[in-house]
Amino acid sequence: MHIAPFDNQNRAIVDKDDPVTPLVYFNIVKLRGGEAYVSEIAGYETCIVPATGTVDVQVGAWRADAVGGRGSDVWDGEPNAVYVPVGARAEITAKDDCEVFIAGARFDEIYEPFVVRADDIDPVQYGSDDTKTHRKIKHLLGQNPPGKVGRLLISELYTVGAGGWSGFPPHKHDTDRLPDESHHDEVYNFRFRPEHGFGMQLLQREDGVVGEAYHIVDGSTLQIDKGYHPCVAAPGYEMYYFTILAGASQRSLVQFFQPTHAYQVETIPGIKDMVAKFK
Repeated sequence: MHIAPFDNQNRAIVDKDDPVTPLVYFNIVKLRGGEAYVSEIAGYETCIVPATGTVDVQVGAWRADAVGGRGSDVWDGEPNAVYVPVGARAEITAKDDCEVFIAGARFDEIYEPFVVRADDIDPVQYGSDDTKTHRKIKHLLGQNPPGKVGRLLISELYTVGAGGWSGFPPHKHDTDRLPDESHHDEVYNFRFRPEHGFGMQLLQREDGVVGEAYHIVDGSTLQIDKGYHPCVAAPGYEMYYFTILAGASQRSLVQFFQPTHAYQVETIPGIKDMVAKFK
């Protein structure tokens, strides 16, 4: 499902218990310097990620100062993040004008808050210009140890160069049938450089049946409940997307590549390392 960009007025874009992707929560909060916002999501662990600007975050007696620091867009510096336990009250105070992603996964155990700084990010780069699959992934909640994060995986994905495919070969993760596949709901928020850039999100719900195609622009949000879902950026434009994955029964993501195209895994440099990072 495609949600076109709109002024959400700091209210959830994908709320808790959403009928399409019930495991995921997603909000975009925009604040002026000095303004504050309180996030408190019952039944969901969350992650606060400044897309731009800098914030202080208070969770009970715990505090993280100067989180973020990027400039005008998501290409302008490295990301930071704060993990917020299930149902906890997090007060976000803007130090300057900022845009903040709040992402969550349904969960019922309570862990401790922590901050992710640039040095903590778990990056991976794979693909190639020749295969039109060159991209970089910055894992904010990636290979964290058990007992630190429940079911939530948060990453930032960038096309490298102008134009190209992502999420290829086509894959899905809509059914718990381990060890071959896990069930993870997924939500994306896209950005383009320049901002007038665009791309296409494909969603093939059944193998062998023609699927759906969505025109994605700067600020588009995509909910993926089931099916194979590669996307592509138009030539001449860089694409970024903020990725939220929430597992139904486990945190580790097990992707199932579409059998017709699975052999392409062998043609894309570094893709096996990328798959191994989603833990």
